[in-house]
Amino acid sequence: MIRRHLQNDSIHLHRSEELAREINAVFPLSPNVQKAIAQTQREIFVPVGFKHHAYKLDALPLSSNQWISSPLTVAKMTEALSPQGADSVLEIGCGSGYQAAVLSKLFRRVFTIERIEKLLIEAKQRFEQLGLKNINTRFDDGNRGWRTYAPYDRILFSASAKEPPVNLFDQLADGGILVAPIEDNGKQIITRFIKNGNKIKVQKLEACLFVPVKNGVER
Repeated sequence: MIRRHLQNDSIHLHRSEELAREINAVFPLSPNVQKAIAQTQREIFVPVGFKHHAYKLDALPLSSNQWISSPLTVAKMTEALSPQGADSVLEIGCGSGYQAAVLSKLFRRVFTIERIEKLLIEAKQRFEQLGLKNINTRFDDGNRGWRTYAPYDRILFSASAKEPPVNLFDQLADGGILVAPIEDNGKQIITRFIKNGNKIKVQKLEACLFVPVKNGVER
């Protein structure tokens, strides 16, 4: 039984490495981000009925009308964070936990918030299964952020909005980066916000597709 489990892990990691190479061929990755994706078994984070699609460049449905982003989008969002040299990251919208798992390979401390309790419970179980000890979870409305551990070097907003909540910039360290999919003329654009004192520099990067941000929590 143990041998079979180890063999399955080896197969999944091999497929994760192939996935990372496929993404890199489409969207060039920095070595550390490519390695993080190669070390994260996406199959664990998708619904049972879609596991045969786990290593394709497709978004997949979750429960509660949510989606797990395509691995290509996860890679683009991760690269936009410029994780090299950063210590802490706050993710708004944990979902299945796949993005947080990738981030856990790049940051010493990962904080992730989810407003749908069922999704968060499932994500926490996956983190435990994979032994990811540096991910901290919170059931809450992500629009409020998580002030207890602020400021964060990086913030990743994983739902589309016309603009990120202002209070998230208050929780971002000076010189920090916030990445969010922003609604712009009917499209969603991965946008990077760089905080410099009281000023915010805005960079529009890539088109994307995310579920819209919602307020409150759902049990």
